[in-house]
Amino acid sequence: MVRKVINSYCQLLSWLMAASLALMVVLVFTNVVLRYAFNSGIAVSEELSRWLFVWLTFLGAIVALHERAHLGTDMLVARLPVLGKKICLGLGHVLMLFICWLLFRGTLDQVKINWDSTSAAMEVSMALFYGCGLVFAVSGALILLSDLWRLLTGQLTSEELVGIRENEEVPHEEQPLAR
Repeated sequence: MVRKVINSYCQLLSWLMAASLALMVVLVFTNVVLRYAFNSGIAVSEELSRWLFVWLTFLGAIVALHERAHLGTDMLVARLPVLGKKICLGLGHVLMLFICWLLFRGTLDQVKINWDSTSAAMEVSMALFYGCGLVFAVSGALILLSDLWRLLTGQLTSEELVGIRENEEVPHEEQPLAR
């Protein structure tokens, strides 16, 4: 049930990321055409694109955390016995939960400080800009807690005990030779 909710949430985030990226492309391209062809432009284009990029980055980090798609190496952990893999995964999740807490606390302070500050072009509260850290910290913590619960209750498969996902590309030695 929890996994289904998290999967649906990450699917929604993926759609939001695609929409943000499309909007960024349209804004920047339109702004470039307007500046060069008509000596005009969209005043909020640069700022909104920058905000969308920051939000896109944090939302992408949530999806990557869920899919275990962040960069990493499993050279040591893959060689450990099952108990060693469980200990390393649990320790890694506890440390990441601590980082989520630090990010939440720091971002919450930034949101409070910038609540009454507005952006230059859009004149929107800067708290909205910093809010992406809050969204990541809470979402990341929930994903990590779900995975930690699955680890503690023995619901993880042996492949899931290694905290990263293997590269989906064909290994170098299996690639056909160029002619």
